[in-house]
Amino acid sequence: MAPSAAANVQLSDLGSYQHAVRLVLTHDVITATHPRPGILEQVLRWADQMTKDFRDLLGYTLIATTRQVRVIRRLDALDPTQSASFSSKSGRPFDRRRLAYLCLVLASFQRSRVEISLADLVRAFTPAANAIEGLGFDPTVTAHKAAVVDVLDWLVDRGALKLSDGSLEAWAQDTESGDALYDIDHDICAALFRPARPLQHLTSAAGLLDATFVSAKRGAQREAAAQRAARALVEYPVVYYARAEPEIAEALRSQGVAENLARLTGLAVERRAEGIMLADAGGRFTDRPFPGRGGAVNRAAGLLLAKIADLLEDQGETLTSLEVPADAEDQRDLLTRIDSALPMAGVVRELAWSAPAENHDYHERTVVPPLAPALLAPFVELSRLHVMIGELYDELGAASFTITWQHDRRGLLNAALALLADLRLLRPVPGGVLVLPAAARYRTIKLALPVRHADGQMALELG
Repeated sequence: MAPSAAANVQLSDLGSYQHAVRLVLTHDVITATHPRPGILEQVLRWADQMTKDFRDLLGYTLIATTRQVRVIRRLDALDPTQSASFSSKSGRPFDRRRLAYLCLVLASFQRSRVEISLADLVRAFTPAANAIEGLGFDPTVTAHKAAVVDVLDWLVDRGALKLSDGSLEAWAQDTESGDALYDIDHDICAALFRPARPLQHLTSAAGLLDATFVSAKRGAQREAAAQRAARALVEYPVVYYARAEPEIAEALRSQGVAENLARLTGLAVERRAEGIMLADAGGRFTDRPFPGRGGAVNRAAGLLLAKIADLLEDQGETLTSLEVPADAEDQRDLLTRIDSALPMAGVVRELAWSAPAENHDYHERTVVPPLAPALLAPFVELSRLHVMIGELYDELGAASFTITWQHDRRGLLNAALALLADLRLLRPVPGGVLVLPAAARYRTIKLALPVRHADGQMALELG
């Protein structure tokens, strides 16, 4: 039987505990100031119970001190959406340059130093950046300076750095005369960067993934399968049985895993023939709120679903249905793309972790035929989607999609499709998209001008 979540939490305190769990799972790190003052105290109250629940149910490790809280996840798969926590103040996701600069900046901090000037920091990481082909750093290049500003703002926001003197903006305007002085919190820096294995010893991105499921004995494998099922349900918007590995699908079909997660998080379990999900009516347990407030992309994605629902209702029988590729296939493709850019020079071969073929590697175990029948989904051609976005511009007016998108229909369509793919509502395939079962939850989104709230935000109205 799966372990019982929140076993020592009184019913009167359960809501407070579930709120603390959601905070920990939706933030990369919690400090005295991040994500906002007062949160750390709310979470620390439940640190002991959360440590046990995370370990037993999810296989996660909770690091909780008086100054920070962070959950260390075990990765079963690489997910392109995992980069969402890295973004600038404006909300724009970090590009590869910013991610590389972040790693180099963290690597330049020495434990013996409790403070560092911006000028010294730049001098320390510039040679390393310039040693990487295609990266580099030049203080006279505006884009390079902007990347450094975003990285330092990100570290300050999480408490890894604290500005004690000077101005980052002054440095960005004039690197010769401007400067800033930062205090370094090495404990938070260490919490922010905790790879599963030494990166210099990896020969494949698959080496970052958890291998417990493969190497464990039968009894432990069942426990590992339950934990992997729980992690999938927590980390993804929906889990489709036919796309998951057989052991994961079996664990999710059984009573216990989902019910424990519902008690842990306060979310509701929704079971359907095709899969299972944790539904969050409050919209606070996600990095991609949908539907609702979220700008033109969120709004266009919802209205596209309405158009697609009309299409399925009118022409569903005539649309072609195609088999949805398994998660394992997507994972192999992603790993291949990542590994194609992996620098091999300097790898310590005798200590290297790879996608270990000699140990029933990740790739091998993911090709086990699923127990569930293949998942079939209606195929909607890209040409139809272009017509749909054009109809939305005609019906609502281009200006309603903000200055950013009013002259870029194709760009807005691509952004909306990417959002719906992240939410596992659509699956992009060559020439179009497959409409996944969970998209039916949004068939009642009204094709109308969204409601304007008192704060000026636009939100989709549900009928």
